[in-house]
Amino acid sequence: MTWVLLRGLMREQRHWGNFTQQFAQAHPNERVITLDFAGNGALYQQASATSIGAMVEQARGQVRQQLQQQVEGKIKLLAISLGGMVAVAWAERYPQELRRMVLINTSLAPHSPFYQRLRPANYPAIIATMLTGTQRQREQLILRLTSHQSDAPQAEQLLNDWVHYAQQFPIHRRNILRQLFAAMRYRARAQAPQVPLLMLAGAKDVLVSPQCSATLAHRWQVELRIHPEAGHDLPLDDPAWVIQQTLS
Repeated sequence: MTWVLLRGLMREQRHWGNFTQQFAQAHPNERVITLDFAGNGALYQQASATSIGAMVEQARGQVRQQLQQQVEGKIKLLAISLGGMVAVAWAERYPQELRRMVLINTSLAPHSPFYQRLRPANYPAIIATMLTGTQRQREQLILRLTSHQSDAPQAEQLLNDWVHYAQQFPIHRRNILRQLFAAMRYRARAQAPQVPLLMLAGAKDVLVSPQCSATLAHRWQVELRIHPEAGHDLPLDDPAWVIQQTLS
């Protein structure tokens, strides 16, 4: 069995930090794979896909290449934010390949309105920083909006790491726009994916309303577990809690 970890908008596999190692230790009998979508991380020179469906095909291709075997019924997905859209689309297209999905702070059209999927209070800062800000300003904003670690003692080192990633594999603004366009275009089906599904959300997510996860869980009749203190990047805010949910 293989766990595939899918990150969100503008993020790469190194943004999982120590979470990947901790997750692998908690799942010693399963393989753990992290991926980069085109335009992010080691694939920063490639053009990002403009559809979630294309991201699914990219992810499947990377997994098949790494496993070098048939994957039917052998994949479990842990996905956050934009990665959650890819996971749902994967399940819609190829349910036979998936054993389980755990979605973190996922929002999907048409199930939730735009003002819940991205809180309007953040629009000015996001637009200004993404269009004219420096790499450090951009990463500072992302940290502030996605995590409650921005005031933690380790925040400066974390920020330095993220800036280093951005300098080594700089994401082009056109790829940011292409990924945003893909997210805006995607419309999930009304019915739940035909794959066992668990939803996780941070009650103090200031980027995406946790109501998005609550709405999906209600409509799809799946379990939702809410962390009372975490923000959008749950694996960063409380990795142990996230890992425990995948074990139960």
